[in-house]
Amino acid sequence: MLTLDNLRIDQGDFHLAANLTVPTGARVAVIGPSGAGKSTLLSVIAGFFDPSGGRVLWNGADITDAAPGARPVAMLFQDNNLFPHLTVTQNVGLGLRPDLRLDAGDTRHVARALDRVGLTGMGARRPAALSGGQQSRVALARVLVQDRPLVLLDEPFAALGPALKREMLDLVAALLEGSGATLLMVSHDPADARRIAPHTVLVARGQALPPQDTATLLDNPPPALRAYLG
Repeated sequence: MLTLDNLRIDQGDFHLAANLTVPTGARVAVIGPSGAGKSTLLSVIAGFFDPSGGRVLWNGADITDAAPGARPVAMLFQDNNLFPHLTVTQNVGLGLRPDLRLDAGDTRHVARALDRVGLTGMGARRPAALSGGQQSRVALARVLVQDRPLVLLDEPFAALGPALKREMLDLVAALLEGSGATLLMVSHDPADARRIAPHTVLVARGQALPPQDTATLLDNPPPALRAYLG
């Protein structure tokens, strides 16, 4: 269970408060106007940005001051963060060993992850030889090998076309099904939330609100969300 306990984020003129809980195994979208702080909120949870107050708790344990690598978090960014000079196997292997000293067991683990995302036999290729959708699958495989209980997605499929994005969202849902992992997914598209996230955190007007039923929220949006959705 993820708990944001009276969390406060301040960065110049930007301020965001969050006091909410996300149950274990939940799939939650994070939506709101541009600049509201959706990505910043995920960065604080992942440990890449320090809050000015409050706590981040995982299953009751305070991880507010823990280093990113010490947190139960795997994060997938919008640009996928693939290294062009590394092979697919090496890019995925970074999720296991940042020094890339992969032993035979690590290599098998990477191969299984590539199988799961539909990239069997592509481990020797480099990112430039892959399509955009295949690159997204490589980045997703790197998340899988980390086997973390909290997965954060920061609009990783925003650059893909509608059909391919839907395919990737369905793949994420299928891969997380039965794993028990908790998902927080930033998206600017309410259709993404409706597709795989039964609950949604609305970030608007300096507040990250507790998770709400996605369909109810989007069918009857509050004024801040209605203005954003148009």
